[in-house]
Amino acid sequence: MAVVLTKDSRIVVQGATGYQGQFHIGQMQQFGTQVVAGVTPGKGGEQVHGVPVFDTVREAVEKAKANVSLVFVPAAFAKDAVLEAVDAGIATVIVITEHIPVHDTAVFVDFAKARGVTLIGPNCPGACSPGAKSKVGILPGIIFKPGPVGVASKSGTLTYEIVAALTENGIGQSTCLGLGGDPVPGTTLLDAVKLFNADPETKAIVLVGEIGGGHEEEAAEWIKANVKKPVYAYVAGRTAPEGKKMGHAGALVEKGKGTAESKLKAFAAAGVKVATFPTDIAGFVKKDLGL
Repeated sequence: MAVVLTKDSRIVVQGATGYQGQFHIGQMQQFGTQVVAGVTPGKGGEQVHGVPVFDTVREAVEKAKANVSLVFVPAAFAKDAVLEAVDAGIATVIVITEHIPVHDTAVFVDFAKARGVTLIGPNCPGACSPGAKSKVGILPGIIFKPGPVGVASKSGTLTYEIVAALTENGIGQSTCLGLGGDPVPGTTLLDAVKLFNADPETKAIVLVGEIGGGHEEEAAEWIKANVKKPVYAYVAGRTAPEGKKMGHAGALVEKGKGTAESKLKAFAAAGVKVATFPTDIAGFVKKDLGL
């Protein structure tokens, strides 16, 4: 079983005829993902790797039965693209685009949540459910293996490193969610924990957080009260000086808030085993699950 993406996921790529859209449609098809439509206004009737392109998302939903949208639209137009997808009835929207203005993100995140739509991103690598042969986004398909570990991460690069280490140790993944590191995420670490906790096929949960904000502390509090499955975590940015942004727009520590120390303490209090190095997590999981 998987969360967010399943064998029934049918993908429409918004921005399908751009370079990134074309390249990653091919990569997703190689993984086995059902890419059923593309959307580029004014280019309806064209094809990308055999995938029909439509002028609107509504056409993709009606004619190709798309239910998941992957957004490769430039930042200036990303808000309208997400609003269009939600309005067309798409159930899950994954936004790869970076540098979207925070106000625009807040608008489409609220719009999606109000309509019960799952939104991943923005500024994220996407999501993958290996057992369902569904990879949506820019994650490298070669690192994944079907299995029992759910992974949710605010860092794309650390996602790849940790998943690759799990796979190299013979440990597969139920679903991997690349959440992105912007200040206003569509899906938080807490949201991801709730999804994995409810999935009977996910036997362990891995969280990758970073300095800034309180999402890690929120997740830890809920884990302490509700989760019986083993949870592992890595927190990036431990050596970042106060007041300095480190990589992601949301990774900002100010006046003692959002520090690595507060996150590490919260995870420890919740019984979450925290890794010193990203690759340590594979060893923890292998030992605890007997894999």
